[in-house]
Amino acid sequence: MTIATNLGFPRIGKHRELKRALESHWSGKSSADALLGVAKELRAEHWRLQRAAGIEHVPSNDFALYDQVLDTIQLVGATPPRYTALESNPLRAHFAMARGFQADGVDVPAMEMTKWFDTNYHYIVPELFPGMSFRRGSDKPLAELREAAALGVTTRPVLVGPVSLLLLGKMHGAPVVTLLDRLLPVYEELLGALGREGAAWVQLDEPCLVTDLDGAAEAAFRTAYERISKVSGAPRTLLTTYFGALGDNLELATSLPVSGLHVDLVRGREQLEAVCEALPKDRVLSAGVVDGRNVWRADLDDALASLKKIGDARGTEKLFVGPSCSLLHCPVDRSTETELDAELSSWLAFATDKLEEISALARAVDGGALGDAFEKSRAAKASRAASKRVNRPAVAARLESVTADMARRKNPYAARREAQKTLGLPLLPTTTIGSFPQTSEVRAARAEHKAKKRDGASYEKFLREETERAVRRQESLGLDVLVHGEFERNDMVEYFGEQLDGFAFTKNGWVQSYGSRCVKPPIIYGDVARPAPMTVAWSRYAQSLTKLPMKAMLTGPVTILQWSFVRVDQPRSKTCREIALAIRDEVVDLEAAGLRVIQIDEPAIREGLPLRRAEWRAYLDWAVDAFRVASSPVRDDTQIHTHMCYSEFNDIIDAIGAMDADVVSIETSRSRMELLEAFATYRYPNEVGPGVYDIHSPRVPTIDEIVELLARAAKVVPAERLWVNPDCGLKTRGWPEVEAALRNMVEGARRARRELAAGGST
Repeated sequence: MTIATNLGFPRIGKHRELKRALESHWSGKSSADALLGVAKELRAEHWRLQRAAGIEHVPSNDFALYDQVLDTIQLVGATPPRYTALESNPLRAHFAMARGFQADGVDVPAMEMTKWFDTNYHYIVPELFPGMSFRRGSDKPLAELREAAALGVTTRPVLVGPVSLLLLGKMHGAPVVTLLDRLLPVYEELLGALGREGAAWVQLDEPCLVTDLDGAAEAAFRTAYERISKVSGAPRTLLTTYFGALGDNLELATSLPVSGLHVDLVRGREQLEAVCEALPKDRVLSAGVVDGRNVWRADLDDALASLKKIGDARGTEKLFVGPSCSLLHCPVDRSTETELDAELSSWLAFATDKLEEISALARAVDGGALGDAFEKSRAAKASRAASKRVNRPAVAARLESVTADMARRKNPYAARREAQKTLGLPLLPTTTIGSFPQTSEVRAARAEHKAKKRDGASYEKFLREETERAVRRQESLGLDVLVHGEFERNDMVEYFGEQLDGFAFTKNGWVQSYGSRCVKPPIIYGDVARPAPMTVAWSRYAQSLTKLPMKAMLTGPVTILQWSFVRVDQPRSKTCREIALAIRDEVVDLEAAGLRVIQIDEPAIREGLPLRRAEWRAYLDWAVDAFRVASSPVRDDTQIHTHMCYSEFNDIIDAIGAMDADVVSIETSRSRMELLEAFATYRYPNEVGPGVYDIHSPRVPTIDEIVELLARAAKVVPAERLWVNPDCGLKTRGWPEVEAALRNMVEGARRARRELAAGGST
């Protein structure tokens, strides 16, 4: 019989129960036991739900309080030494690694965090060093296997595979895979323990198999799985790949001595025939035919045709049917969307719907009735094809009218820099990235307005007061370029999507970005256009409150695309250019309203980079072009900023240069300016604002820390082209820590200026 399987389920809960439990615990309002109790209830609910949907191989250990890689770091005993003082309280150490810790005489920063492949999920980066040792540091996979068994649910434990764990880490002085022989005994011990505990299968996630690998990494895979295959009593191993095709790693993946191989047949559909031919017939093929990363209802007839091709080539005795990847990247339950219009809702599938699609496909492969899921799939396909809300002739006509000149500033950066001196900025100008704390009062006022419990005039008055308070605070702190604080905005993508044609929104379509941070991605279902100005009124009002430069804040076209659920009936590049034209209109109107500094955030531009280097140039060409179309219609004396975070800038530094923003602010604090090295090697000609403190941690940086980081930065970028700013927006922080941190940041910049003026060094 064909087996319906799942690779992972969203952790946050249908109503973001995990987020609330985490934040309650972090604020000191609830105990560790209360948090762990909520987590246990969610796991139980999710296991039962999957089993009831017909999933036969239900995952366990896919649940994490913060991040699965962080769990694995602790699992293999790779906790960095600076957290030793906290290890007597494992949960406190866990969150200190994720968020930093500053109390009880202990002051430690968080570990570095970056994007999980080309998704908007963030993982904690393993800190590795030559000669380090590993040990089994927790029993979490075993505990959750037992926990599910006690509920009558047999599960398949999920582990981050040993080679991908190393490749996702950072180490200076030697290749990370040189640690493999030290790491493998922990996996061997754990797999043996899982077998003794009764696990029939274990899922080892090795997504790095869909990326470019060097010879050392290939050898590491062969060594690791040869040793794992010899562990006495270990469960059968499902080697799991996702986010793309195996490509030139096909022979490697199909030759490893494992019991089964999972492949992504949504993003890597082209590999179906090759995998069928290369994978030995005695191995299980797990076919990821339901999209785990998007919200559109699957074309089940098409998916079934793919599965039948597998059946014709290999038979169905060793066939699993599942999602392309973990459902972590999807909203949980569409039944909570009581306000979504019926037509659009019928086109969508959230995680619980996808479980039904997987089960229906598994039954259909074995000759069962096609049933309700197939009827819904066919109806959705027909409805979308016939809908008049999807395509807009005016948008198509405007795309045709775009010229090369529309993607170029009038003059090069050197001329613009001279023109922008009229802004009157000092050496090492200080600013923030855009947002200020979304306090409980701000969130409550927005909720009341949305629920029609507060009228528009009262809500606008409240927002004006919050904006003015933010402006006065910034003036008092001594910042040089101000922002209005974004109190009227819910999310940096959702806010814009709500004002653009072609977007739809959910009420509870939340997905995890990192830790307790959840986002509600818009759904791009049709052609995109801007019917009216989106930010001009608030930016104009904020500028009227001060004589200092006010920075207008926009989200860039690539980030809006990347952080939305995007239509799949046309190329992503075309949708991105539609968004770019909408942002371009906003930029023109902001400049006309008197805003001399405009920031167009593109934190997702690196995230969207294809996993294979051979595909980078095509993506970067259209992504950079979209940014330039959006940012180029302004005068030389209008300063264009952009912001990027949690990226390996070495990979795309030439593209960042090609974007030609006057100022680019970047996240560098967790890496202690390491990421800035790319700007030096490339000789980046424009201005750079390296983040001098980590806003994702509650700890307040000291003045000395900031001065030290600026000294590091000044060795890489000339001081006259350096800006001083946090590494990201301050939306999630509280005002006391924000004011303390910004006060130290401003004083750090002043001290650095004084030393430069005195002829010293920062």
